[in-house]
Amino acid sequence: MTQVKWMSLLGLATRAGKVISGEELVVKEVRANNAKLVFLTDDASVNTSKKVLDKCHHYGVPVRTVPDRYTLGHMIGKDARVTVAVMDVGFAKKMITLLDESKRG
Repeated sequence: MTQVKWMSLLGLATRAGKVISGEELVVKEVRANNAKLVFLTDDASVNTSKKVLDKCHHYGVPVRTVPDRYTLGHMIGKDARVTVAVMDVGFAKKMITLLDESKRG
């Protein structure tokens, strides 16, 4: 149930214009301290994963992984996406809470 909630919230954030996707745009927004949460897929290339994770770690942006690029793209109403950034603090905090709850139980 919690997994469905965070997915719905990501869709809502997308419709509100608070989500960007694509490796270069995500890294740019992380550097500018605009990204509040980054989603990275498990099937991302090693180079993409390293680049995104290193930038997020350096700038203190939380990262959560999702199973695959097709699921992530579908959640934001687009084709396959490897990385997505949430730009709004409220959406990001709620999604982190829901994701962490789903991991615990």
